[in-house]
Amino acid sequence: MIGRKKETRILNESLMDDRSHFIAVYGRRRIGKTFLIREVFNNRFAFAHAGVFDGTFKEELFAFDASLKEAGEPVGKQTKNWMEAFEKLKDLIRKSTEKKKIIFFDELSWMDTKNSDLIKALENFWNGWASARNDIVLIVCASATSWMLSKVIHSKGGLYNRLTDQIHLKAFSLAECEDYVREKGLSLNRNQILEYYMIFGGVPYYWTFTAKGQSLPQIIDSTLFFEDAPLKDEFEYLFSSIFNNPTVHIKIIETLAKKKVGMTREEIIENSGIINSGDLSAKLDELEKCGFIRKYNAYGMKSKNAVYQLIDNFVLFYYSFMEGRKLSEHFWMENHNTPAINTWRGLSFERICLLHISQIKQKLGIAGVSTEVNSWYCKPDQEKGLFGSQIDLLIIRKDQVINLCEMKYSGFEYAPNKEDDENFRRHIHDLVTATKTKYAIYPTLITTYGMVENSYSGVVQAVITMDDLFLS
Repeated sequence: MIGRKKETRILNESLMDDRSHFIAVYGRRRIGKTFLIREVFNNRFAFAHAGVFDGTFKEELFAFDASLKEAGEPVGKQTKNWMEAFEKLKDLIRKSTEKKKIIFFDELSWMDTKNSDLIKALENFWNGWASARNDIVLIVCASATSWMLSKVIHSKGGLYNRLTDQIHLKAFSLAECEDYVREKGLSLNRNQILEYYMIFGGVPYYWTFTAKGQSLPQIIDSTLFFEDAPLKDEFEYLFSSIFNNPTVHIKIIETLAKKKVGMTREEIIENSGIINSGDLSAKLDELEKCGFIRKYNAYGMKSKNAVYQLIDNFVLFYYSFMEGRKLSEHFWMENHNTPAINTWRGLSFERICLLHISQIKQKLGIAGVSTEVNSWYCKPDQEKGLFGSQIDLLIIRKDQVINLCEMKYSGFEYAPNKEDDENFRRHIHDLVTATKTKYAIYPTLITTYGMVENSYSGVVQAVITMDDLFLS
């Protein structure tokens, strides 16, 4: 299994001691939660059950009865409520001869239908029975990150502080995707892996569609643009599988897709028509926790001016090329070197850099230095002497240095020009003038194949390459 070393250790250790464990595993759709749990435990479950997507209360209970029956428990009459369902589960577990009884609930949020007593029954099962034993490993899993956080992990009810472990399963890094490609026997080079990552991010399921003997454009076309492409309609299912009513979530995403640097809350309201309310705050929080957007405060600015930025690779690709369009089955093969796609590569490369800060710090030799990662902007202001700047990445270090990063995607070694030199100098001037920082400013270039030394490269203090982003 690629990566997941920490997560595997947590799951394995739950089998080793003399107490029961209650483990919550969460992460976005397609991230590999079910695969991880099944692989680590080799499907040796005393009981396993998956919720039914968009199922009714009766359908969820019927499916639970079917899982009990599959595990060998005589069900009898159809179960009427979750309290009764968990009593039947206790009967099944009591009969198990396994040293550790592993119970796995997959997509728990789907089981929690409206007016359901699921959480109350789960609380009773754990608090009143399972936690008193020393042989239970209860694992609950859901793609609905916001639901998992509110109902289980940060529960204010009977599950408050009851978890023994929690695992937030995140996307693969570039290094882990490269490990997957090599294990699969593919001949993709790092630039091709980087481009596939630009589209699909580090979501493991999306990488299963890579295939031997195909060029990268062939793989992308067959995965997204063929008539029967497996991910052609992925966007339609992505949000409905995570949120009960995703209309407002999608409206927020649509709005943020229009501006690469992101928007403040007020700008989102102005550009989307969404009513300013606590519900908007909740939706923004849910999208952030699910990893679709990030919230950041520009360096030196107050939290009320926080900016929300869309960062999910696949969603951004969808809005760049797929939304509302009927495209050729060979769209990527026919267009992969066009100006529009080259511009998209540049924006996507910036996003990937933001997702690989630890690798950038490692290359800079500051892996152990405490830092803040930030963006920054200022508007032109003649009275204050500001030219106007937008800086996508600042690494503010406790050793009183700020790495001011410019990210440039290029098919060759990048040759700085007069405009690059002027941009660096303008950004430094504006940053120092506006924030009054006393820190040293180190202009840092992050690019694919390195930098050509020329008359405009002298201002650059450090260079990060694509290979550095593949550091593990």
